[in-house]
Amino acid sequence: MLGPSEERESAAPSRDIFATTHWSVVLAAGHPDSPQASVALETLCRTYWYPLYAYIRRRGYGPEDAQDLTQDFFARLLKENYPGQANPAKGKFRSFLLLTLNHFLSDAHARAATRKRGGGRTVISLDAQVSEGRYRLEPVDELDPERLFERRWARTILDNALARLRAEFVSAGRAEEYGVLRAFEPGEQKTMSYAEAAGRLGVSESAVKSMIHRLRQRHRKLVREEIGHTVTTIAEIDEELRHLITVISW
Repeated sequence: MLGPSEERESAAPSRDIFATTHWSVVLAAGHPDSPQASVALETLCRTYWYPLYAYIRRRGYGPEDAQDLTQDFFARLLKENYPGQANPAKGKFRSFLLLTLNHFLSDAHARAATRKRGGGRTVISLDAQVSEGRYRLEPVDELDPERLFERRWARTILDNALARLRAEFVSAGRAEEYGVLRAFEPGEQKTMSYAEAAGRLGVSESAVKSMIHRLRQRHRKLVREEIGHTVTTIAEIDEELRHLITVISW
């Protein structure tokens, strides 16, 4: 998790990131003829599947109904071209998505249709048992569905960035290095000293500190990229990052 000082460091404009990610996923998903559409839609589904599932569960639906409703909502999203209707000038994409989901849930006919198990269109292959398993681990607290959705969105952004960071190390043949350095990521419980890490990696303590600094920098950049998928300006990335840091502690 990013701390306040790291938030300030990451707030510097990063136009190379912004140029390739601002609203790109939403716009590509909203144009089915685009060659990027399938990749964009998968990105949207994977980012928002669990936050929306958790929201529906917190609304009082059982596991099977929530699984069907989430899957069918994404099918409706594709069929009705909901991403193409999203207007970045009118607010955050996740707010648009949640509003659209609420309209969907209030539709009695749609709700009845999704209860026909196996009758919907498979949008993306996700393990329903994994979703419910994650939901069972949610704290039993007083978070309302909207706040739970926000917290799960924030956690998903962080998890996506972390998965990309790990994949980069693995693809570069540096999986063992990542396994040591990740213990020094913000939010992780420190399980080893710099001296121990240096010993494991066969480098000096100063080298380890430099490696950790680069790891954190790369992680922050990846978090900003994930956030940048559904905003329109650099300032909004900074705003969303501050919001993410706030809601992750709820």
